[in-house]
Amino acid sequence: MKRRNFIKNLSSLAGAAPFVLNGLPMQAFAANSELQRAAANSTNDRVIVLIQLHGGNDGLNTIIPINQYSEYYNLRANIAIPESGNRKMIQLDSFLPDEQQVGLHPDMQDFKWLYDQGKAAVVQNVAYENINGSHFRSRDIWFMGGDYDDHYGSGWIGRYLNHYDPAYPEGYPSEQNPDPLALEIGNDMSLAFHRDSGIPVSISINNPEQFYNLITNVGGAPPESVKDTFYGHELQWIMDLEEKSNQYAGRLKELFDKGRNSSTVYPERYPLSAPDGDVRNPLSAQLRMIARLLSGGAQTKIFLAKIGGFDTHANQVEDYDATMGGHAAKLYHITSAVRAFQDDLKALGLEDKVLTVTFSEFGRRAISNGSYGTDHGKAAPMMIFGKNVHPGVVGNTPDLKNLDRGDIRYEIDYRQVFTTLLEDWMGATPEAIQDTRFEDFSDKKLPLIAGSSTVTSIKDDFINERYRLDNCYPNPARNKTIFSYRINANMHVSLNLYDMNGQLVKRIVDEVQKPGTYQYPVTLYNVPAGTYIYRIEAGLLKAAKRLIIAK
Repeated sequence: MKRRNFIKNLSSLAGAAPFVLNGLPMQAFAANSELQRAAANSTNDRVIVLIQLHGGNDGLNTIIPINQYSEYYNLRANIAIPESGNRKMIQLDSFLPDEQQVGLHPDMQDFKWLYDQGKAAVVQNVAYENINGSHFRSRDIWFMGGDYDDHYGSGWIGRYLNHYDPAYPEGYPSEQNPDPLALEIGNDMSLAFHRDSGIPVSISINNPEQFYNLITNVGGAPPESVKDTFYGHELQWIMDLEEKSNQYAGRLKELFDKGRNSSTVYPERYPLSAPDGDVRNPLSAQLRMIARLLSGGAQTKIFLAKIGGFDTHANQVEDYDATMGGHAAKLYHITSAVRAFQDDLKALGLEDKVLTVTFSEFGRRAISNGSYGTDHGKAAPMMIFGKNVHPGVVGNTPDLKNLDRGDIRYEIDYRQVFTTLLEDWMGATPEAIQDTRFEDFSDKKLPLIAGSSTVTSIKDDFINERYRLDNCYPNPARNKTIFSYRINANMHVSLNLYDMNGQLVKRIVDEVQKPGTYQYPVTLYNVPAGTYIYRIEAGLLKAAKRLIIAK
């Protein structure tokens, strides 16, 4: 019997149940003392927050191929996001090359906002060879970090953490190394965190106060000994981890009580019409808790949060409006919660240390079905967020004229993404990557992390290319000059000329404009000689420059 199945069968005997902090169930995954000590003493205090989109997210209605819109619409006319109207797709970036031109679902305004701030990226067409259409098998493959025909009993995160010292659980936690290195929010014990010997532990409580009362007032003495048999060894293993989980849970309550959130408001509900089960935002509370634990001083390195409901075989959209429905609500929940999380981290002074990544076990078919839904598919996009992400789109839009029997072909292996995160973000050594079993992907990393060896451009250049007020020409001017600027979204633009006392001299632009580069020749015959300020306000772009008029 596999250890994971044994744990499941014996959970009631061992008293194991998911630990709940502030109303959220959590699994605490411990690592070893040497690794925790290294993390505590390292200048690299970086954190990864993984967000699992449970069920298989429809990537084509999330990241829409503008350059192939006709093909996209023909494949899924009953669920396609429109390119015009009040709820049309959002053009992500007008400055991308044609083969990367994508739109966003209209409820992903917060993704667009983060992208324009230089804090979001998209990785296109991610999967693995011969992707498995089973939720359970494909999820295990993503978690174990293997090929379609591998059957590891461990996960890539567990092997990565185990590289530093396989001696857990002896002597851990300790006063010097009190924190679990990874935390999973939810009821599952995901394979991702298992070492070859397995490491998940769990206990249950409804909130920190109840949990404290439980570990101090409830429970009996464990058996003094167990039989020297396979099942006895497994039971002893569970008992040892149960003891450790009590200590970790107490520490988590301490961190939670010590930490805080900023005044950032996390969205709780979808503001439009959606099925009852999709109205509440299930991700906000998870990310808010992670921010608070980090604020309290948690040295935890990897978090796993989850949002479900992406298995949209039917009623993915409303029959009266393809932009509405359960899938729309979930995309709103993800992007609005992540934006609040980023705002919270920034206010707490933690934004530099956190990178957030979404993934799903597979995408959906390019061809919709007759039930206003999509069936299990193959490749799908991943989204990456953070102050230190390299913004942009990695990979081209899926080739909708060259489908794999109705499915999107994969171009990027999921392990390329995770290898990049471990090396370029977490600072993993070649030896750690080898023990993680990702060594074949070290030479296939992606340009995801600003300042890494795989990124050559400067992040400020990305933003300045898209939102910029240029110098007017000529300057000094006599009777005329040309004002020019760039914007990267539909927005109201206000460009005015002021004297040095702040009085309006000339209104140049006052209208809603599309993304692009604009030039405005302006006559100055009636403007006296002197020094003036021209100022633009256009969404993220707020800038001012000096103009000298010489007569």
